[in-house]
Parts: sequence; C-alpha cells; structure tokens
Amino acid sequence: MMKLGFNEATCLRNSSLEKDLVLAERFGYDYIEIRLDMLQTWLQEHTLVELADIFSVSHLKPWGYNSLEDITFCDAGRWSEIRQQLVLACYAGEVVGGDCLVVVPTIREGAHFSDRDTVRDSVKRLREMSALAAESQMRLAFEPIGSAGCCVRSLAMAMEIVDAVDRSNVGLAIDAFNLYLYDQWQDLSTLRQVPVEKIFVYHIDDADRLPVAVLDHCHRLFPGNGAIPLYMITHELVKKGYTGICSLELFNPGYWQMAASEVFAIGAEKTRPFLAD
Repeated sequence: MMKLGFNEATCLRNSSLEKDLVLAERFGYDYIEIRLDMLQTWLQEHTLVELADIFSVSHLKPWGYNSLEDITFCDAGRWSEIRQQLVLACYAGEVVGGDCLVVVPTIREGAHFSDRDTVRDSVKRLREMSALAAESQMRLAFEPIGSAGCCVRSLAMAMEIVDAVDRSNVGLAIDAFNLYLYDQWQDLSTLRQVPVEKIFVYHIDDADRLPVAVLDHCHRLFPGNGAIPLYMITHELVKKGYTGICSLELFNPGYWQMAASEVFAIGAEKTRPFLAD
C-alpha cells in the first residue's frame, strides 16, 4: 500500500514549514516533501536539529526535498548555485532525515532543445549530482515536466536519460499532471516498462477539463476532481508493486486562498482512496 504524502507546494502561499508539520501530523499524512525555499525560511529562526527533534516524536516523517530546478543547459554560475542547494539538501537529509531530492530539467519558453543534446547534457549533470549525493546516501528523482518549454517532457525520454546515467541513486518522479500535459496519458505502456525500483515518488494531482493549449500548473486540482485517469495510473503502479509515497502536489492559487487546514483535510480525504487502488 502506498503512503500518504504532502508536497509543500500545495500550501505554498498560505502556510509555512512550521505550520505544515503541525497540519500534516493532525490529518494523518505519513510523509512530507520539504521545499528547499521553505526550509531556508525555517533556518532563519530555527535549526535543522530542531526540525529533526519534531520528526522524532511524530508519526509524520520527512520523505525528502523538493526541488532543484533548471539543472540542464545551465552556465557556470547556475551550476554553482545548484551544487550549493544540493549540498544543503544532502546535509539536511543527514541531520533531519529524508533520502530523496526531486530534480527538474530546464524550462525556457520559446527555446528549442534537440533530443540528442538534451539526453547528453542531462546525463552529464545527473552523473555529477549523483556522485555528490551518494556521499550522503541521497537519491535523485528526475522529473519530466509536461510544459511546452521544458527540454524533457515525456516519461520515455526521462527513462532513457535515467537508464543512461546508470546510477542506483538516480530514478524518476512520476507526476500525474506533468505527464497529462505531455500526452494526456493516452498510452500507459511506457509507465508499464519503468522498473518499479526506479520510481522514487508519485505526485498525485488532477487537472481542470480545459484544452491542453491553455492548461497550466495553476489548474491542478484535488485528486478525483478532474480529467486525469488517476485510477488507471495508480492501478498500474500498484500492479508493479510500488509502495512508496503518493504525494499531493498542487500549485492552484485558489487553494492558496483557503485556510491551510482545510486544504490539508480535503487533500487527505481525496488522496486516500488512491493509496491501495
């Protein structure tokens, strides 16, 4: 059975890490994905040891960290920033817990990336990051993004890259909304071919029934409220033997206007039916 997870993007504008910890515990979430920016805000007034102490007496546990973005086709300055953020995530994992970091390929509106260059650069960067992360036993979950400007949009290309990287600590983040943006989940055969040990996290989210040309991340909905065939997707994951986290990740500004407690409550209620298919 999958575990109930919460990604902090879901209450990005109406909560904080401190508040998210309380609410996730109250509503029975098993794991939380800690956003790096919210962690940095926490560290302005608290320490990693204090965070570890909270988890030590809670049912809630840290799954990992989210996210390192624009990791491909970056210049030296951006690569230096990425390395610094990776070091922070790895150190937090050592002190607080949580052994996975979501990493995201580059998105540039209007840019054109050839498949060959994209695979080559992604493999290069992920291998470098993998070597650094391995020192702290941190895993990297590479997430294809369905948005038109992303250099890695499809699950097939993401898996090709992960296969070429060939490191045990590099796998995939399967995000229902991102892959719906790419091809509306018209074909589940690629998901069936992904080894279960390479699926590090499943992000669950639904989508407004809008034309794909106008659909964007702000149109993410609670599971079961939209157009994504979530029961089919989760059924495939269950058949594969996936028992990791099913983590709610929404970027809906409307939900950011609600009380955070209401979002946590509804999110738990809407996600639980999918945990065991």
